[in-house]
Amino acid sequence: MDEFSFVLKLQRVIKQNLAALSINVTSGGVDSHEKYKYITGQISALESVLQEISTLLDKKEQDDNEGNVIRIDKDKDKGKPKN
Repeated sequence: MDEFSFVLKLQRVIKQNLAALSINVTSGGVDSHEKYKYITGQISALESVLQEISTLLDKKEQDDNEGNVIRIDKDKDKGKPKN
């Protein structure tokens, strides 16, 4: 398994955990304020991790694309009429 597929799998698992925690909170599965605070803390932490992963992936894509600029007009004056 390469790094990219590992990161995608990790993102999928985190999103599944977020969905399960959100359903738990919204469906009345929380019976105390302490449990509510704990679950909302987990949700916040997982969302932060997902955001960081997305930021790192975007940065890698930008780094991968650097240096791949192809100049189309190699000879600017080639197509211009001479005076």
